[in-house]
Amino acid sequence: MSIPATIIAAVISFGITALLGFVTIPALKRLKFGQTILDIGPAWHKSKEGTPTMGGVMFIAGVIIAFAAGIAVLWINGGINLEGAGGLKLMKGISAVIRALCFGFIGFVDDLIKVKKKRNEGLTPSQKIIMQVLVIAAFFTSRIVAGDTSTVITFPFLGQLDLWYFYYIIMGLGILYLVNAVNLTDGVDGLCSSVTVVFCAAYLVICALMDFAELGIVAAAAGAGCMGFLVWNLHPAKVMMGDTGSMFLGGIVTALGICTGTEFIMVVCSAVYIWEALSVLIQMTYFKLTHGKRLFKMTPIHHSFEMRGWKEGKIVAVFSLIELAACAAAIAMLYYGML
Repeated sequence: MSIPATIIAAVISFGITALLGFVTIPALKRLKFGQTILDIGPAWHKSKEGTPTMGGVMFIAGVIIAFAAGIAVLWINGGINLEGAGGLKLMKGISAVIRALCFGFIGFVDDLIKVKKKRNEGLTPSQKIIMQVLVIAAFFTSRIVAGDTSTVITFPFLGQLDLWYFYYIIMGLGILYLVNAVNLTDGVDGLCSSVTVVFCAAYLVICALMDFAELGIVAAAAGAGCMGFLVWNLHPAKVMMGDTGSMFLGGIVTALGICTGTEFIMVVCSAVYIWEALSVLIQMTYFKLTHGKRLFKMTPIHHSFEMRGWKEGKIVAVFSLIELAACAAAIAMLYYGML
């Protein structure tokens, strides 16, 4: 993997994202694109009412420009070969960014409806799912057309399993789950950004181990973009990423895992995201089965810790450490499984 290309991409993404805050945040305030807080949430979250949202456009711009710059550097240094596997790797890098943009667009539409109608409900769940399924179907179709027809999942130490056509169903549901899980993780200042920084750092290492330079640039740009966003998003947040940003990051997370052929490793690295979404599913199921009782104080699970008195900074730190442990375990599994 080209180290100069990833470093340049990271620096550009961080710089653009951080600097865009000086322009984007005042613009969002002028447009009155403020966050609407649910009444059922923690009472102290009401103080966040009106905080500019849709700030995800900051790191989306940073990632796109940084990715283009990183690929240009890689090309100039002779790190791109369009013949055979080289061309497929470049296609995977480009498709990862395009797919993330498509998910980000869905989030943008959702956010736009929310701010225009001054409510915390945008697209209906069914509308979101339909749009997300279409993006997933287009992604798999483009893979097949490009010649990537692998339906094999690799399990470190255990071997490979060919799922045939069931691969697209299982992975499609997995993408759907994870994209929305990343979205649910965005509920505390700096949480989604911090967890995603750790995830992207892990995949930067994974891409280096597996010689995926183009996807390494994606990971570097996305991780650095999240760091640039944290300049403005740490508690007390001056801007929120909105569904625009969180769904874009969900697209990045799933693309890195699937395009590198490390689907199982992606699941391990996504421990915090999965935990967040699973807490919601468990709560809903328990609520229905017990006719109104709740297992957790509030979900997603980070709100439960808030209700127990944890400060937002503590939640971000602890969840990021959990993510770091999960990613370290995943990298170890991949590395020793490859030996």
